[in-house]
Amino acid sequence: MAEEFIINSTAIETKINELLPSQGGFQPGVDFSASTMVIPIIDLTETASGSTLRQDLQTSMSLTTATAYNVAGATTTVISTTGYFRIFGVDTIETDSGGDRTISHQITDGTTTKTIRQTYGGDVSTETINSAYDYIIFLQSGDSFKIVSSNAAAHSVGSTRQIATVNGLLVNP
Repeated sequence: MAEEFIINSTAIETKINELLPSQGGFQPGVDFSASTMVIPIIDLTETASGSTLRQDLQTSMSLTTATAYNVAGATTTVISTTGYFRIFGVDTIETDSGGDRTISHQITDGTTTKTIRQTYGGDVSTETINSAYDYIIFLQSGDSFKIVSSNAAAHSVGSTRQIATVNGLLVNP
């Protein structure tokens, strides 16, 4: 049989008022109580939010969700839709004494452009620079993701995959 206990604590009352303002917190004359009865709690968060896949499986690639790109000596808009995207690949620069070479990963809203990653190859003797990347970006309405390669010997090869909508709804493969 469960036992009931009355709890009289201003610290607990204050915390409940902080965390549950819509409940009005404690009203005068209302006691906070506890019970020794075991009440099971079942977490249905994943199912209720519409996703039953583990996180690592939810971000997997598929024939219809992967978008590959290969940028060399050009500016290419890779993504122009809203949402959360995983971007991964390798930047490769073949250097020589003919000048600097760069690859820039940028987010732009048409007015402001932010470089979020850059690979640089200086004006040096012949060498190959390989730089792998794997990151997630967020694009809101009007934003786009582009890759800028300064030279045909500066390649960015990779793939993108939308993992969630702009509202955070997960996109399954």
